[in-house]
Amino acid sequence: MYLTDRSAPAGADTERGRRRGPRPKVAPVVLVLGTVSLITDISSEMVTAVLPLYLVTTLGFSPLGFGALDGVYNGVSALVQLTGGHLADRVRNHKLIAGLGYGLSALCKPLLLLASSVGALGTVLALDRTGKGLRTAPRDAMISLSTPPDRQGRAFGIHRAMDTTGAMLGPLAAFLILNAATDGYDAVFGVSACVAVLGVVVLVLFVPGRRQDARPDGAGVPRDAAPDAAKPPVRVREALALLRLPRLRALAGCAALLGLTTVSDAFVYLLLQRRAGLAEEWFPLLPLGTAVVFLLLAVPLGALADRVGRHTVFLAGHLALLTAYALLLWAPATPALPFLVLALHGVFYAATDGVLPAALAATVPEHLRASGLAIVGTSQALARFCCSLGFGAAWTMWGYGPALAGSAVGLLCGAAVAGLVLRPTGGTR
Repeated sequence: MYLTDRSAPAGADTERGRRRGPRPKVAPVVLVLGTVSLITDISSEMVTAVLPLYLVTTLGFSPLGFGALDGVYNGVSALVQLTGGHLADRVRNHKLIAGLGYGLSALCKPLLLLASSVGALGTVLALDRTGKGLRTAPRDAMISLSTPPDRQGRAFGIHRAMDTTGAMLGPLAAFLILNAATDGYDAVFGVSACVAVLGVVVLVLFVPGRRQDARPDGAGVPRDAAPDAAKPPVRVREALALLRLPRLRALAGCAALLGLTTVSDAFVYLLLQRRAGLAEEWFPLLPLGTAVVFLLLAVPLGALADRVGRHTVFLAGHLALLTAYALLLWAPATPALPFLVLALHGVFYAATDGVLPAALAATVPEHLRASGLAIVGTSQALARFCCSLGFGAAWTMWGYGPALAGSAVGLLCGAAVAGLVLRPTGGTR
């Protein structure tokens, strides 16, 4: 029991005193952005779920050709992330830059109906990933800036859980459409375009335009835009100066090192289909298994990272991925193999996808938050781009076994190095 003095001093924040009931544990902007990501991921994952099979079996792409396109799919967004993060900080309007990114990706979905050559598909996928690169850092910056530092892992976990709900529904929708429509792939691409437009509409109507300040109770409150407007625009030199921060350099370097041996999802699912002998019609459902585990564990592992240390959970996630590689290499083709591999794949994402940006909250200044997130995200995505090209080439020349074994050895060495570099110092997590 306690009594509240109703005669608050001048200038005090009386809004929290008037609030009744339990305080919200997550800022409203996190939930709205999660809804946008959920809708957008339904659209994106409908395409991602069928694209490997469409390219390899329908258009006859080799593993090297598919690896090149998959590298473009992941690599272009990496380069654009730096631009998106800097622009968001420079114009001090994260919603605007994120909206441009979501809109560009939505415009690209119908173009998949017209593209059939490597060049045309590469161009469309590059434009789609340009949109993703533009929106990722501003969106994550809005989440980070609206959340107290000690709840970053939980906030990103909630967002990633909602995002993953879309990733779970997308492959399911693709599976149903492929089995119901005559021209299955065209129908998937068309429906995906319509869903993407809905995500842009929700962003425009419901995401607040002004920045949200984080309060200790976890609620985000719109702040007055005047102070930001009075500040000079952020320059490229200021963003690049972030690389002088030792902790940011360590995070970016470790993300890149581990990304070099992180085989893309599409290759994991292709390998799993071959090892388990799954029929082609079941292929679109493989991402669903990863998404279910990711959805269930994103919030618990994000909260765990806030308590025990984000670097610990981040490295544990990569060890789960290493175990999945080992199963794909040496486990017998039993009915349990797909479930085990997909479960470990989902644990990997739940322990890393939201935990990495959460680790930046105490490192990067607020006015450069999007730029800092972009630097780390770009280092990771560029490394995965290189991994896609290298893995596709190795598969073509030597087969998938030696290619995956090389990735597994590299991941083990990278995790050992990252464990030494990311040891918490000075109370950082």
